[in-house]
Amino acid sequence: MKRKLHTPEQIVKNLREADTIITQRGTVEQACKQLQISDATYYKWRKQYGQMKLDQVRQLKTLQKENTRLKKLVADLSLGNAILKEASSGNY
Repeated sequence: MKRKLHTPEQIVKNLREADTIITQRGTVEQACKQLQISDATYYKWRKQYGQMKLDQVRQLKTLQKENTRLKKLVADLSLGNAILKEASSGNY
């Protein structure tokens, strides 16, 4: 089966829709069937995005992008620093 990649906004929207289905009909299985996701996916999404709102998800996504960018920057600077230390000690 081909995997679908959902954006965090879609996940939050689907979780809210599942909540309404569960309150109307009563079971998680029925909600998952209607949303075309597995039970495990539902519970994983609920654990990760359970009480988040859309604006919080967007903020989380921007913070993750910035964190990735900063980690790359630190890695580049550390590599440059190590090269300069090695060159200055004469071990080349």
